[in-house]
Amino acid sequence: MLEEPLALDRMFQALSDQSRRGMIDRLGNGPASVTELAQPFAMALPTVMKHLQVLESSGLVLSEKSGRVRTYHLRKEALASVERWITERKAGWNRSFDRLDQFLADTSTETIME
Repeated sequence: MLEEPLALDRMFQALSDQSRRGMIDRLGNGPASVTELAQPFAMALPTVMKHLQVLESSGLVLSEKSGRVRTYHLRKEALASVERWITERKAGWNRSFDRLDQFLADTSTETIME
């Protein structure tokens, strides 16, 4: 049970960086090499590699090496767990807002009747 919250922590930490989110967006279109992922960013290749290591250690991406080329793939099931967590929270918030709406409607009706 404890492992899942830690995995979510790592994923949210990885997603907290704009560059890493950009890499995730790119990988949503399909696998890409390190060079392809680095192209839109004004950063040195070692910095890109560090970002990719964070994404891989979080479980959001996988890499494979073929010869001298390392290719990264998005792990959509990992993003699904982030989405599930957010959806569960959103459902709880919506229930709270629905109760508040009902309370305000009941209070308004009582005020009008007085």
